[in-house]
Amino acid sequence: MSRHHPILNIPNILTLFRIACIPLMVFLLLSPARENCFWAAVVFSFASATDWLDGHLARRMGIVTVFGKFLDPIADKLIVMAALIMLLPYNWVPAWMVLVILGREIVITGLRGIASSEGIVIQASDLGKFKTIFQLVAIIALLLHYPYHWLFGLANPLTLVSMQNVGMFFLWVATALTVWSGLDYLFRFVRVIAR
Repeated sequence: MSRHHPILNIPNILTLFRIACIPLMVFLLLSPARENCFWAAVVFSFASATDWLDGHLARRMGIVTVFGKFLDPIADKLIVMAALIMLLPYNWVPAWMVLVILGREIVITGLRGIASSEGIVIQASDLGKFKTIFQLVAIIALLLHYPYHWLFGLANPLTLVSMQNVGMFFLWVATALTVWSGLDYLFRFVRVIAR
């Protein structure tokens, strides 16, 4: 049983590390300078990579704990929320999109809690996974924000890419998937509860 495993194992330490990255990212984003935004994107990317790594290690090492199952999704939501909220004052993201994304996470977390208290497990769908991927790519691009030359660093106007535009493209897709996956989960929740 998972309760026999110590709380401070490698996957849980990685999850705690991900939470510890949030203040650093927030501090960097207090100023929208290009260098700060670049390093904030690096911190966010690194934290996102640990999300995949801790889940992979937990399953591989057979040390899935109740603490880890509780903390892991919270860490994911906290860092996404922190990044999006810190971009709002600079008008780099539309407030309504942030509201939709955060609102969906709060509602689904609440529904999962209700389902769990009733001993019901509603599996995450592929829609949710795609939503997460597009969301992470969007946030990394939005954090970078400034134009970058992406062809071997060549200073050619044709290779100059606005990361803000890239980020907004992915955020539109992520927002659509956020609504779609949220409604999908809600319908599945109602169908299971109504049995």
